[in-house]
Amino acid sequence: MASSQQTHIPLPPDPGDKVGGDEANFSSVPIHVVTNPSQLPVEFLEPSPESQLVIGFDCEGVDLCRHGTLCIMQLAFPDAIYLVDAIQGGETVIEACKPALESSYITKVIHDCKRDSEALYFQFGIKLHNVVDTQIAYSLISEQEGRARVPDDYISFVGLLADPRYCGISYDEKEEVRVLLRQDPKYWTYRPLSEQMIRAAADDVRFLLFIYHKMVQKLNDKSLWRLAVRGALYCRCFCINDNDFADWPPLPPIPENIAADGCMPEEEVLSVIDVPSGKMGRVIGRRGASILSIKESCNAEIFIGGAKGPADKVFIIGPVKQARKAEAILRGKLDF
Repeated sequence: MASSQQTHIPLPPDPGDKVGGDEANFSSVPIHVVTNPSQLPVEFLEPSPESQLVIGFDCEGVDLCRHGTLCIMQLAFPDAIYLVDAIQGGETVIEACKPALESSYITKVIHDCKRDSEALYFQFGIKLHNVVDTQIAYSLISEQEGRARVPDDYISFVGLLADPRYCGISYDEKEEVRVLLRQDPKYWTYRPLSEQMIRAAADDVRFLLFIYHKMVQKLNDKSLWRLAVRGALYCRCFCINDNDFADWPPLPPIPENIAADGCMPEEEVLSVIDVPSGKMGRVIGRRGASILSIKESCNAEIFIGGAKGPADKVFIIGPVKQARKAEAILRGKLDF
């Protein structure tokens, strides 16, 4: 393997261990700053059914979306973390990752994949596939445990890390980096990477594999299927194209063991509503009251492209009947 910039951070504990904040005693793993594909593991660059992987995954950039700039892609393996540098490595190093990011043999564990997927798709033509989104998993576990669904009750990554059921640690430096980003949006473009940048980028993926193991132990078979489907729909959400996603991998089918128990889950879909110019205000309403009332009426997730775009569309993800109900309400507001 070619030489690479390295530092060390604590390794996420074994799923059977308890994380205890400052009392936790983790062994260290290397962090590799990657500017050449040869610095990445062969089993990642050449996915195969014989060496299936589960990795933590995240992206950093400037205004990360279709029009922004992807600067770093973080990959967390059990024994090392790789920071793929899109600034110094350029398209060559990111495109070398394309087979893995699109592969069914490599599971990418990520927290809220929508904008990361959008950046990869529009900037590099990569269709992110086979993700486990911890934001979705958190919601499904809450639903499975009988807690009432609350609109826009999305767990932040900092909140997830703080939850004692999954990690139980504070992540104060995350807010420090957010302050720096507000002061200078180009923070992630500067080179060489500072120790703070390396540490912050690595911290965003270092516990994902540990959290993944904690979460999948809680999810039943039906929830695991819904997690896979919703992850695929999240990946597509802002990647709207002209062919109804025909070039994307198919959605995960209902497993035979779920179908055999006689209680078939409803198909889940991504629906896209075009909003005529000047009418998005009707959808959102004063202080968001209109969009909130729609979310409260339907068991579906509703996203708006907003300032990052696409600004003229509303995206609905959920079971078919609930998605169609949300569509009807939205169209009624647009026709009013």
